[in-house]
Amino acid sequence: MEVDHLCYLCYVIFMIPIREIKSKSPETPLRCLFLADAHLRDKKDAHYQTLIKFLSRVNGRDTGQRERSTTEQNYPSSGRGMGIDHLFILGDFFDFWFSRQERIYPGFRPIVDRLIQLQKEGVTIHFCEGNHDFFMKPYFSRILGMNVHEDWAALNCAGRRVLIGHGDLVDRTNHKYLFLRKILRRRPFFFLQKLLPLSVLWALARKSSLASQELMGGAQEVIMARMVTFAEESFHAGYDAVILGHCHKPRLQEFVAGGDKKTFVTLGDWIAHYTYLLYDDRGFQLLCYHEE
Repeated sequence: MEVDHLCYLCYVIFMIPIREIKSKSPETPLRCLFLADAHLRDKKDAHYQTLIKFLSRVNGRDTGQRERSTTEQNYPSSGRGMGIDHLFILGDFFDFWFSRQERIYPGFRPIVDRLIQLQKEGVTIHFCEGNHDFFMKPYFSRILGMNVHEDWAALNCAGRRVLIGHGDLVDRTNHKYLFLRKILRRRPFFFLQKLLPLSVLWALARKSSLASQELMGGAQEVIMARMVTFAEESFHAGYDAVILGHCHKPRLQEFVAGGDKKTFVTLGDWIAHYTYLLYDDRGFQLLCYHEE
């Protein structure tokens, strides 16, 4: 194992504070929804519209209408009537992201408004930044009060220790990408992009979003294999579940480590698979959204 990989793994396992994730009501079991890799650009795109429809069927538990548990269990693939406590978005939700105070790319307004409405209904919203969307804290955290994690987040979900992240940092051998990632997230670049008119910045971002994809490189199978290895190492260090995005391939796999059952998930995407992960008192379910 390379020294860099070992040091980084130690950081992920031992240095990230664990956040307690709770249900909104002691009368209902914790329910969380995870999704990733929508790569939203134009509100006219079919997958953008599909995601809007899905999130319009999800609701919070503070809507004033008591959720009907039978409805939630009967319609898991449609999302209809599914009340949740937390929504976790694990990166590349947007194909690019830049904002100035409350000014955002106009095409993102419908999906952001839906997230704001879910927040008003009592859903706690969490973002893990991806390789396409970063610099998200100024808008989503400071203005909207949502949670933004730049790299990883460690959760305690009803006693289960869960590690989540976009997944682009798993491969420590892709030095070109890691270097680009470090440069783009430094303060000089942050201030440099603030000098450009927003219309110019958005136009450049739309044209350059492929650069990150090209530097990531590797087939899905190669990326998946590295993610599995990373997850197994995390399990032996005490995590009960590892949930990642990035590879666009949906997968839920159970492992046994130290005599305990562990769960590894890659979330797929909202371009080809329309998959999401639901966590409740029945455990983890990797589901595919089907419009009725």
